[in-house]
Amino acid sequence: MSTVPGLAGPAAVTLREVGARDGLQGEDPVTVEQRVALIEALLTAGVTHLEVGAFVSPKAVPAMAGSDEVIAAVGTPEGVTRTALVPNARGAEMALAAGVDELTVTISASATYNERNVRMSIDESVAAIAAIAALAADAGVPVDTVVSCAFGSPYEGDLPADEVAALCRRVLDTGTTALTLADTTGMATPRLVEALLARTGTDVGLHLHDTRDTGLLNLYAGWQAGVARFDCSVGGLGGSPFAAGAAGNVATEAAVALFDDLGVRTGITLGPLLDAARLAEALVGHELPSRLVYAGPRTRLAGA
Repeated sequence: MSTVPGLAGPAAVTLREVGARDGLQGEDPVTVEQRVALIEALLTAGVTHLEVGAFVSPKAVPAMAGSDEVIAAVGTPEGVTRTALVPNARGAEMALAAGVDELTVTISASATYNERNVRMSIDESVAAIAAIAALAADAGVPVDTVVSCAFGSPYEGDLPADEVAALCRRVLDTGTTALTLADTTGMATPRLVEALLARTGTDVGLHLHDTRDTGLLNLYAGWQAGVARFDCSVGGLGGSPFAAGAAGNVATEAAVALFDDLGVRTGITLGPLLDAARLAEALVGHELPSRLVYAGPRTRLAGA
């Protein structure tokens, strides 16, 4: 339990850093060497779980070309989980051949979003996840399925929590080893987070976006409910090309600063993490969404 009296969240959390994949995939492509430099800066900050790339068509996502080279250059740091996003069995085969430690795959609770994102129906996506899970099981590699639009769709609007939870159960029946609920388009509120977690349980990850300035608030609500796994992106980079106005992920440095103040262990040191964020800014060539990068830690010692 938490070290903070009166608060009920876990005393330690895992922050899966998605900046090198989710954060960069919508940006102008940077070199393999630059992507590796960002990952190494994140490792220096204490990040131990991170997405390093995606095995998708380079025509569809040019920024993720060369993910196998990134994985080879990063190597196998002790205690670090290197994750790759895959859309199908072919992508899974390539990622497994590259030696990743974990696969992520997405399915949307929104039928329209799923069709636009991966060009499959929900039923087809469930079948694809089953095939990926089988390949990964043979290789002894875990699979985390990310259920996007879990808290609402830009096309269908609010989605009943019972229906989203039913899809989650279908996904778990495929053999996937973990589940992450994603607020892909930033429609979640603490009320909706609590309502869905009441149906899925808290042994899930949360992947939250800051489109409507509620990302960190939703993270806090999820933590209070008992969630101990969160996806975050350095500098708040990220977003969805299939939803107008979709903003980046919750900034990793904002989550670390919050959890530091609560006495919750992340294993990540804020000062070096801010250095990694400034490197990310230099790579993408524009100001980052995260304000903490520019304001700095609340006190000088807090960033040590």
